[in-house]
Amino acid sequence: MKIRQTIKNLLNQEDLNFLLTNRLPRKWLTEFMGRFSKIEQPWVRDASIAIWKYFSDLDLSEAKKSHFTSMHDCFTRELKDGARPIDMDAGVMSSPVDAFVGAHGRIEAGQLFQAKGFPYTLEDLIGTGEDASAWRDGYFVTLRLSSSMYHRFHAPHDCTVERVRYFSGDTWNVNPIALKRVEKLFCKNERAFLRTRLNSGPFIGQTIALVPVAAILVASIRLHFLDVLFHLRYKGANPIDCAAQFVKGQEMGWFQHGSTIVVLAPPGFRLASNLDTGSQVRMGQALMHGAG
Repeated sequence: MKIRQTIKNLLNQEDLNFLLTNRLPRKWLTEFMGRFSKIEQPWVRDASIAIWKYFSDLDLSEAKKSHFTSMHDCFTRELKDGARPIDMDAGVMSSPVDAFVGAHGRIEAGQLFQAKGFPYTLEDLIGTGEDASAWRDGYFVTLRLSSSMYHRFHAPHDCTVERVRYFSGDTWNVNPIALKRVEKLFCKNERAFLRTRLNSGPFIGQTIALVPVAAILVASIRLHFLDVLFHLRYKGANPIDCAAQFVKGQEMGWFQHGSTIVVLAPPGFRLASNLDTGSQVRMGQALMHGAG
């Protein structure tokens, strides 16, 4: 226990944490981890998961299965039925993921913040070829997944995904330490943009966006409704127009590890009153309320 706490204390030192997670060859490490995590040899699997548990708060009691074929299988685990109740209030947009709430607030003249003093623009995030007018004076919230969290993401409301654009990029760490040091970090990393139209309740017809952002040791995003795996070497169609319908709480896809989702909402939305920066939200819990 003393060794574990000592190592955790060292990693909590900002300079050392930033050095270890960002100044090493990020893309190489990410591709290596992608291959290593899928090794199904029992002792590799068991040792990897044991080390992961030792240095994190990994809790597998809610997992649908108790045996995993690999560390990757554990990363992308499903939960038991009913483990995440969905807030079905038609006036609520639920959280698509288990996460810590990061920067959030009004999008003023198309500008967002990844951390205090570190702005970026909608165009930086979703590309100049996309119409960002729906969110220009709207609201954003950043949801950060830790490595031990449930890594699948779900529909925040009844909706149709109309367009997906993939951005290959870097693999900077997305923890608060890096967000305070690397300008426009989310706009540099690998990410996907999901333009989504809401289909029911007071929000019907309004457009939101989900922007899953990958990070070091992650760098791949799977969407159920597309027969592709977005990763650093992806060279396929981009953007992709689609008409994938989801009901609130339905699974949309997953990260290969933990990362971040930026949610963009039109004017009138606000973060749920019991949440603020640093608070934890679970998939299905009320994330935002908005006027019809």
